Amino acid sequence: MQIVGERLRNLRESVKLSQVRMAAILGMKQSSINRYELGLSSPTLETLLKYADYFDVSLDYIFGRTDKPQGKLFQYQPKISENSVEMKQFVEMCFDPASPMNERLKQTLIEMLSEVKK
Repeated sequence: MQIVGERLRNLRESVKLSQVRMAAILGMKQSSINRYELGLSSPTLETLLKYADYFDVSLDYIFGRTDKPQGKLFQYQPKISENSVEMKQFVEMCFDPASPMNERLKQTLIEMLSEVKK
């Protein structure tokens, strides 16, 4: 896929790395980097993951499925209920138990989160 090679080259050039330096970072040969960027061969999944981790981008971006490096944004909205164990654990982690306002703040946050659901 040509787009993959272009994205890999653009990522490398964006931080002014040579193919030799990129190869050293990823633990491979410069000739492999060159072939990937020219679209003459396809990188392995492991190699693509190394690129994604190094440049902190999504595989969707590398594959050209999106132009946003952080990947496709999904509008995930978890169901919130006042009796949700996960929500209570989250709220519990947010506040300092030594604070005199601890319980009141937790209860207010739970009420606010419950209102979002409606």
